Amino acid sequence: MTPDTLLLRQIHPSFIQDGRVTSQAFRPTPKDEFLLSVDNGDRVSAESCWQRFIVNPGCKSIGVQAVSQAECTAQELPLIEDGEPHPEHCSIDYTAFDKKAIDKKSKLLRVHAETRGWLFREAVA
Repeated sequence: MTPDTLLLRQIHPSFIQDGRVTSQAFRPTPKDEFLLSVDNGDRVSAESCWQRFIVNPGCKSIGVQAVSQAECTAQELPLIEDGEPHPEHCSIDYTAFDKKAIDKKSKLLRVHAETRGWLFREAVA
């Protein structure tokens, strides 16, 4: 993985407000143990990881956006290449931060992802 590696994030439909992705898409919760689930874009395409994700019961995504490893590093967010539940899986680690810092970091990552744009978007009929 390099600083330019894109970390692919599924965007749940509820993370869209007024046509824009909210920072909630890049903010882990205590339920997630403050680890944000992403896929290593060097190892899987945005469309492939989206297709794999949506076949799981209860998993909804309208598409994929991404932040880079360098953007996470700039926010002092370590990346864990955990390989679970699939080989390309990684987690962005927010465990060292309080709620206020997590909110700020997730907003900054959202800006990077929005600037980059959609890497894959579900076709709308």
